[in-house]
Amino acid sequence: MAGSDPGPAPGTAAPGALFGPEETLVLDGGLSNQLADQGCDLSDALWSARLLADAPEQIEAAHTAYVRAGARVLITASYQATYEGFAHRGVGREETSVLLRGSVELARRAAGGRPGVRVAASVGPYGAMLADGSEYRGRYGRTVRELERFHRPRIETLAAAAPDVLALETVPDSDEAEAMLRAVEGTGVPVWLSYTIDGERTRAGQPIADAFALAVGREDVIAVGVNCCAPADADHAVEVAAETTGKPVVVYPNSGEHWNAEARRWHGGSAFDPAQVTRWRASGARLIGGCCRVGPTEIAAIAAALHDGG
Repeated sequence: MAGSDPGPAPGTAAPGALFGPEETLVLDGGLSNQLADQGCDLSDALWSARLLADAPEQIEAAHTAYVRAGARVLITASYQATYEGFAHRGVGREETSVLLRGSVELARRAAGGRPGVRVAASVGPYGAMLADGSEYRGRYGRTVRELERFHRPRIETLAAAAPDVLALETVPDSDEAEAMLRAVEGTGVPVWLSYTIDGERTRAGQPIADAFALAVGREDVIAVGVNCCAPADADHAVEVAAETTGKPVVVYPNSGEHWNAEARRWHGGSAFDPAQVTRWRASGARLIGGCCRVGPTEIAAIAAALHDGG
């Protein structure tokens, strides 16, 4: 990274080097809601990943909006970008590889050489490729080995683009988490593991303590936690993640609205309170932001709350 605080060399950071011993980093918010606010049509099955090919300047602009709001970790637009998903649109493997690597470059450009701004390459779950809401259920009928084979090519391509960290995110099922952790082995890039949960269980129904325990003893896993969940569920999850693993915690919940997969729209009101972040930090959270329907305004409030809280 350019600037007075270069941080780790991309792709070669030692585990834990993403942040300092006493440092808390503000993550960005939901990429899709910011793109929608910019006027982008996300009705395609590829969701925001379509814009990697059709309107990359919009993705860069969305990242830039979060940097201006105070985000210090930008999560790439590769959540729903897969070889299989692009193949359904007639995009070949070589071009898909270019688009995946480009997702990291777009975030780097948005960082603009600002000191301390990192890039997390998003690795979404298998269900995200299906585009039918199954990332909120898990239990796809796939074995761990099959899921590992699905994830490995994309992970290897993203790792080769030299992000600061791989974000294994919105994972609904500890079986898939096991597959993803196998797939990152040998990449040399640190990772965080983040589940989507419902109450005290993963979306697939496993106790969250058991799910978090997969990260115990894994030096490449620099943080573990939750995202794409209700803000109220995050409070307990942060405590359990810290107690179970002894690792820093990553937490970035939704606004509290609910996604209707059939209608492909959100409903309900926001329950996101930026004041919660000081409790999360006190419980061990070191990477804090927002997911779906949390925008630059809320990220700016999170940054302010963390700053005001010391």
